Amino acid sequence: MDYSLLSDSPLFKGLTTGEIDSILSGIQHRIRSFQSGTLIAQSGETVRSLMIVVTGIVKGEMVDYSGRVIKIEDIPAPGALAPAFLFGNRNKYPVNVMAVSDAEILIIEKGEFLKILMGNDKVLVNFLDIISNRSQFLSEKIKFLNFKTIKSKLAQYILQLARGKKGTVRFDRTQSDMADFFGVARPSIARALGDLEHEGIIMSQGKNVSVLDVAKLKELTRD
Repeated sequence: MDYSLLSDSPLFKGLTTGEIDSILSGIQHRIRSFQSGTLIAQSGETVRSLMIVVTGIVKGEMVDYSGRVIKIEDIPAPGALAPAFLFGNRNKYPVNVMAVSDAEILIIEKGEFLKILMGNDKVLVNFLDIISNRSQFLSEKIKFLNFKTIKSKLAQYILQLARGKKGTVRFDRTQSDMADFFGVARPSIARALGDLEHEGIIMSQGKNVSVLDVAKLKELTRD
């Protein structure tokens, strides 16, 4: 395979293409291709290998008890699939993993990946960073899902960006991304933003949002 495709992977950050080639040439690995819409891994399935998206985009999604599908996140190349669940007592995929587009996946079995971790300090540190970042993302996701209303989710999101103060902030997600992150329909985000603006709590222009009433935003997070 073309190892230069992995040069931007968080797992191989700080390594040259030659170093990546040397690392992977020393262990067993394989490439699998998945067509768009294909199930790559099922929720509850044991994670037996590290999988890295080489080309294409995949997504993690979960289905709640009402049958509603909630997209957790998109994982474009060269991201890793469920790296935080490769080890531990409950090493099961927490969500379904689907191919958003045609994709190629690099698969390294757990035992082979351990050889890499024990033989290269850079990859070890990078892997620990990936796990920490992923855990922080999931923690943030759970926090937003606990808010009962869309307005309360938005209020918390805006307060985090504004660090609890008045001023102008810039959304780091599109409305579609926010809808996926909050687990709601995109039109609901637009309506909630409109309500907040109509009530004089915020003033928005595109991704730029001015916080006008911090107290009311904080009050909404208690709903």
